[in-house]
Amino acid sequence: MKLSVEGLTDSNSQNTNMPSAVYVCLLLWCLQTSVVGPELAPPHNVIMITLNTNYTLSWDWDQSHAESHAVTFTTQYIGKFKLNSKKMNPKWYTVCEETSHRSCDLTALDLLYLGIFMLRVRANANGSHSKWVLLEFCPDKDAAVGPPAKVNLTPAGSDLDVFITDPLTSANTPMTEILSKMYYHILYWERSADSKALRPQMLSSSANLVTLPSLKSWTWYCVSVQSRYDFYNKSSSFTAPQCMQTEGNTPWWQIILYFLGSLVICFLAMLLSLYSSFWCYKTLKATFYPSNQLPRHFKEYLCDSPGSDIPRLLTPGSESDLLFENVIICAEPAVLEIHNLPPEALASPPSGLDSSGRHSRQDSSSSGDSGVYSAGGSSNLRQPSSSQPSTGAEGFCKGPFYLEQVKMQEMTPGPKTQPLIADEGIVDMCV
Repeated sequence: MKLSVEGLTDSNSQNTNMPSAVYVCLLLWCLQTSVVGPELAPPHNVIMITLNTNYTLSWDWDQSHAESHAVTFTTQYIGKFKLNSKKMNPKWYTVCEETSHRSCDLTALDLLYLGIFMLRVRANANGSHSKWVLLEFCPDKDAAVGPPAKVNLTPAGSDLDVFITDPLTSANTPMTEILSKMYYHILYWERSADSKALRPQMLSSSANLVTLPSLKSWTWYCVSVQSRYDFYNKSSSFTAPQCMQTEGNTPWWQIILYFLGSLVICFLAMLLSLYSSFWCYKTLKATFYPSNQLPRHFKEYLCDSPGSDIPRLLTPGSESDLLFENVIICAEPAVLEIHNLPPEALASPPSGLDSSGRHSRQDSSSSGDSGVYSAGGSSNLRQPSSSQPSTGAEGFCKGPFYLEQVKMQEMTPGPKTQPLIADEGIVDMCV
């Protein structure tokens, strides 16, 4: 490079017509080239990624051009009409400065949809800059249109109503405010397990409520919608298919079945409610008004007042432990019943007595037991001894108060007989 500069100096020194200013500029350019080195490569594949009013400038860059240096990028924009003005130096507006990303979001600029803009981007590395890469952008022409924001289906008899929500801008306003001639392609078909049996049908409309006609009753149909704008031949992708079953006239047998089912359900509900009410009534009655009432003398001690049916709660430390004694319940004693014998039984003397009513003498060889035979009136009958001591519950039940009760039945009218008179003169004998 030094030789080339010297050669240039020699050639320029021989040319006396070359101005000195040009010579100085050429010398400085040669010095700058020898110091900076090769020029930095600019970005490539610069494109705009758009959807409605969302804009993003994207590009690619080969990192090998910068070797080990960090590379950043700068993005600027300006209205195209300003470049055609008479001003020599139009002002470019910087959007993304010294960013390491390979993209720059321009949505926040709220660019005029019908305007035309010039965009440029360059690479920066180690204090050097690449050339600017320019891109012309017109939203009305280049921005893509998105599909409807929402699609809802509602059965309308044997037809289907399709509710379409317009695509939204970055400010959540309908795109129809910008593109007044935008409309929709509605694709619908009968859902079937066999894909060959599907026959899609197309319907175009600019309304947000569309009714699909000539559909079969009680049949499943699927619907998908696409946004279109014919001025620049824009079309969006189709929405995800949504399926809905149509309705129709209800068959008479189905009406009868629903009626009978409702009757059965009402009957079961009424029966359950009646049973529940009766069970609650019995439970409450058995709880607050039991059939087995306490004796009156128990109520005097267990209840707060004689006329109250609510028992009083007893605490372990209350004085009731000192007022009550143990209650002993005894079994009912056996009752000896004497029946009136008929006259025939009284006419013949009992065995073992002679005609005078005395005991016959027992043979000493017939029995080895010794006994005392006594006869006479009731005064000589042995009475149960009451002098034996008794204690506790057994003594209370079998003591002097536990007497045999004799229940005498009323005498039936009939022939009277002489009662058996015991002889008082019989003497006890031992055999």
